[in-house]
Amino acid sequence: MQQKPDKHRPTLEKLQALFKYTPFLAVTLLAGIEAQAERQIPRMVVNIAIDGLRSDLLDAFMPLYGESGFKRLFEDGRVYTCSQYPNDNLNRASSIATLATGAVPYDHGIIDLQWFDRNTLRPLYCVADDTVSGLGTTEKLSPKNLVVSTIGDELKVATEGKALVYAFAPFSDAAILSAGHAADGAFWIDRQNGLWAGSNYYSTSLPAWVEMANRNALPTILPSTTWTPCSELSGNFCYFLSGGLKEPFSHKFKGDHAYSAFITSAMVNEYVCSLARQCIKYTTIGLDDTPDYIAITLYAGGYDNKPLTECAMETQDAYVRLDKVIADLIKETDEKIGAGNTLFVVTSTGVADEENDDLSKYRIPSGNFYINRTANLINMMLMAIYGQGNYVEATYDNQIYLNHKLITDKQLNYNEVLDRCQELLLQSQGVKDAYSSQRLLLGAWTPGINKIRNSYNPRLSGDILVKVAPGWRLVNETHSQNRLVRESYLNFPIFFYGLNVKKETVETPVTTDCIAATLATIMRIRAPNACHTASQNIY
Repeated sequence: MQQKPDKHRPTLEKLQALFKYTPFLAVTLLAGIEAQAERQIPRMVVNIAIDGLRSDLLDAFMPLYGESGFKRLFEDGRVYTCSQYPNDNLNRASSIATLATGAVPYDHGIIDLQWFDRNTLRPLYCVADDTVSGLGTTEKLSPKNLVVSTIGDELKVATEGKALVYAFAPFSDAAILSAGHAADGAFWIDRQNGLWAGSNYYSTSLPAWVEMANRNALPTILPSTTWTPCSELSGNFCYFLSGGLKEPFSHKFKGDHAYSAFITSAMVNEYVCSLARQCIKYTTIGLDDTPDYIAITLYAGGYDNKPLTECAMETQDAYVRLDKVIADLIKETDEKIGAGNTLFVVTSTGVADEENDDLSKYRIPSGNFYINRTANLINMMLMAIYGQGNYVEATYDNQIYLNHKLITDKQLNYNEVLDRCQELLLQSQGVKDAYSSQRLLLGAWTPGINKIRNSYNPRLSGDILVKVAPGWRLVNETHSQNRLVRESYLNFPIFFYGLNVKKETVETPVTTDCIAATLATIMRIRAPNACHTASQNIY
């Protein structure tokens, strides 16, 4: 990108004259200045988060890909092959927030898709906001609960609002959290009516190009849509260990569940990217010297949220379609904005669909840990010690919430109550460990406890976090929660592609919170205000 001359910056001629008696120093300085000049600011950054993307599946389906999608990212981009999130308890919402802010849930405030609200004693959706209204939806959503700035926010501040910032996703949480607070718009598919939806938090109405897309949206096209494998090769061979020739699948999207099923199908990615391309086509994004930003969330998880064992062929087709979607997006962006003017970042949310296998038939240690029943036992123990009362206010997922008012009214020692609860939990079958709020806030630093602390938030999380043993199921009958616990590392890559990014494969482990810092360095703006991670040198 052409840079404006700086009248306060010495010219190369002046520097040559200044250092004519110190040639080595002059050569070193001039080389550094010329290298810096080559690092152009992108006209647009496209930050793609693929929910459920896994390195093992990405590699397994490589024979099915074309030359311009994933293969191009591997061959011409800078690839970090050993990536991970800096926090425990991974979920789509907290991962998207970490990618956008360069911070962890302890700082950015998004600990899960939903959490228990002490004020209402009910679960709260991570982007719920009753003070706003939906556009094309009845849902009232905003980034209110995201308490720090995003890379898009900082870009808006640095350019005095001139930069264009948009986000597109199948899911409302992903769109809003990746867009941030100052974006021009965040758009997602409404599960009730199948239309592209937004929030009046960003604008008073949907842009004309979104309204145009809604004229041919899912209510119109879905009744005649059938999802079948996108190629004969991907539809007739299975690359999984279960192996063997598989029957090609065929899915129609019907009934009240039609839109939800489509959102978790491989076809949703082309649909999401089509709106992003509408944005590129009908706005001025990427056409001037002010960098712009698009965040896109795609989906690589199980169809209809099924485990991989139940939708192997659908997952295989999803990766093949993802490859084509990314290739088409790069091609169309280059045609509109110019080859080499856009920086693409592609990574995963680090989340995998849980399995439903019965591990006991393979003699793998397993069982059910009922957190709500255990909480009742804790309450009975505390009543025996401290007298009558409802000491456990609620349980949600793996967290236990104590009744702070009762503890205060009875003038009990909060830390002593926590210790007693933790002691009982550690005696419970299926519990690997239990972390009290005090232990997380004041305990000695270790890599394991630090990741758990990063996923904890003092305002939102419970008083005790229960670490259920791997292979066991965490069951919360109160909120109909039931999930298999795994702690195995899920590997996924980070790709940087475009501009003059150095082609290289980096096997040194990195964490995803470096992405926001790296983008800030490339666009020459401040990193988000809770970002503590250094940027990666991608040149």
